Amino acid sequence: MSDETTIVRARLLDDGTVVHVHPDGTTTPIDETRTDWARLDAMTEEEIEANALADPDSAPETEEEIAAMWGGDFLKNLRARLNMTQAEFSQRFRIPLGTLRDWEQGVSYPDASARTLLRVIAREPEAVLRALAS
Repeated sequence: MSDETTIVRARLLDDGTVVHVHPDGTTTPIDETRTDWARLDAMTEEEIEANALADPDSAPETEEEIAAMWGGDFLKNLRARLNMTQAEFSQRFRIPLGTLRDWEQGVSYPDASARTLLRVIAREPEAVLRALAS
């Protein structure tokens, strides 16, 4: 097996199609039928967990990794970049103020869903604000 890393660029089109973006800029649809759903349906929870843990791309984050990535500095820097106080960030992104304070102080950390929201806010804050305004 080669030590080379292969990077595959993909894009989600407006119609929901996922395409592979080739180096020359052309695209081809990604075949989503490669998943053997019957095999997955037949697996036990233990087998599913063992497979997930064996895949380095889907390994769960440890508490230490979560703390390092999502601790107070990440949120404070994000708020500073957006020029928002805790109260403004809380109100505009609909995150309870007490929860935001706990995250920033390291009392608790965002769960997987909240981390997803925070990733989107960090990359596309205006899109999140537009979505929440409707």
